[in-house]
Amino acid sequence: MRPHQPPRSALFELGFRPFFLAGSLFAAVLIPLWVAAWLGQVGDWQPTGGWFAWHMHEMLFGFVAAIIAGFLLTAVQNWTGVPGLSGTPLVALAAVWLLARLAWLAALPLWLVIALDMLFLPAVTVAMARSVWIARQKRNYPIVLVLALLALCNLVSLIGIASNDFALQRQGNLGALWLVAALVGMIGGRVIPFFTQRGLNLPQPAPALPWLDYLLLAGSILVALLMVSGIALHPSLPAGLLFALLGAGHLARLLLWHHPRLWTVPLLWSLHLAYAWLVVALYAMALWNAGWLVDFSQAVHLLAIGSISGMILAMIARVSLGHTGRPLEPAPAMSLAFILLNLAVPARVWIAPAWPQFGFWLAAVSWAGAFMLFVWYYVAILYRPRPDGRPG
Repeated sequence: MRPHQPPRSALFELGFRPFFLAGSLFAAVLIPLWVAAWLGQVGDWQPTGGWFAWHMHEMLFGFVAAIIAGFLLTAVQNWTGVPGLSGTPLVALAAVWLLARLAWLAALPLWLVIALDMLFLPAVTVAMARSVWIARQKRNYPIVLVLALLALCNLVSLIGIASNDFALQRQGNLGALWLVAALVGMIGGRVIPFFTQRGLNLPQPAPALPWLDYLLLAGSILVALLMVSGIALHPSLPAGLLFALLGAGHLARLLLWHHPRLWTVPLLWSLHLAYAWLVVALYAMALWNAGWLVDFSQAVHLLAIGSISGMILAMIARVSLGHTGRPLEPAPAMSLAFILLNLAVPARVWIAPAWPQFGFWLAAVSWAGAFMLFVWYYVAILYRPRPDGRPG
């Protein structure tokens, strides 16, 4: 009789496995911890740079960057045929990410935190660039550009923290936020119509509009550059017009992709709803530039929570199943996770300003609950090998 063998770990076979898991766990801790700190409920403990700097930085360059890395380092293997990072190089990359997160929270010296933090995004950019260059896949060159610009925004943010220049840190963070929005538009434009067609067994996906895709990408990168330069931090009618035009373009896409039956499939309506929040955020920015919306932060959180985080949760729920060779049928509780994530949007954007204690905690608990549900139902999927025995 053979002794019982523990299941073999597949955690470092492809990028999505460690980064989806670690990023989601970090997300579930990050927001409740920030809300507790914001409401003065954590005592004297301070991370490096202080709580506000930590929150702004780690939402983007900790949580979001981990998910971006996991998705792109996995997808690029399918796009190019070049093997993605796995094994020891992937362990090393994950360790760099983790050490930087711990360094911030342990309040290590700023120079050490910066040294650790600056390693991750350039390493992801180089790995991505290598694969698309070997395959000469010009279609994905813009993704490498966006990753490089994200690394640059991180540098701007860290310089701002090191020099106690809040404005500079904010510019770096907002530039990065709109670069992530560019990725949402670019990747969403590829996968949402395809996933909708496959998920509903439609004869063909919605027709592509390459000219619109390029205009939306260029417009989003322009917005990011205006943010990091500080120009877009002051209301102006030309900037408002740019946001309104981008909103109209993304809305046209959303209407083109729509099918009534998608609202019966959680893996689809979660994607479409996240993309709809992008449209709402763009129009909120247009209103702010026109002087009709007082709170800039509302538009920022519509984008950060509703669109970016909503897209992240929807994508990792689907990609984790597809890339582990499992049926695209998530646990029923993932519908609750998608609902909780979308509940966090009005809680943070509209309820919290009026009733801070209730609104902030409702947003934090909803957010954390959404990502903890993902971790609970997907940890075994991400840890264990594919059931079909294939690598990945």
